[in-house]
Amino acid sequence: MSISAQDVKALRERTGAGMMDCKKALVEADGDVEAAVEALRIKGIAKAEKRGERGTSEGTVQSYIHANGKIGVLVEVDCETDFVARNDDFVAFAKDLALHIAAAAPLSVDDEGVPAEEVEKERRIAEEQFADKPENIRPRIVQGKIDSWLKEVVLLRQAHVNADKYEGRSIEEIRAALASRTGENIVIRRFQRFAVGD
Repeated sequence: MSISAQDVKALRERTGAGMMDCKKALVEADGDVEAAVEALRIKGIAKAEKRGERGTSEGTVQSYIHANGKIGVLVEVDCETDFVARNDDFVAFAKDLALHIAAAAPLSVDDEGVPAEEVEKERRIAEEQFADKPENIRPRIVQGKIDSWLKEVVLLRQAHVNADKYEGRSIEEIRAALASRTGENIVIRRFQRFAVGD
């Protein structure tokens, strides 16, 4: 199977993996792009888990103010070195993240940051909605409803609002791809969204 340089380049842009990793994944997948993406994601997750233990003491704070001046966001994204903190891709990611937060209004960065009372409220609503379902499947339906809600309100689970640029990928997938490209642990530390009247 002959793998073209364009195929490798396209896979690299989509996943953020290195050129040699992309070529190897395409060869192993016999040119099947989706299989290569999956293999790289699995490999990337394993690498990211190792990186996740490393400290992040550098980074950037970026802002976004909506054109009407009524919504603003500050976001802190951390990395391991000053070199990456000044990298154009890293800064662009943080800026795009601020724009996304302004539009999507997440409650927290990750699942742990969602207030317990909010989760309980959603659980009660779901239990009332599905009270007529059989007892043996109701807990799974309720949990599915909560997971669906978390996908809407947790930053890392949300699909980036710029679907054309990010091809419907989640913030976590974009963050992991950037971590893979830079070789550093990248952490979305915190954000604050301001809206007039809130």
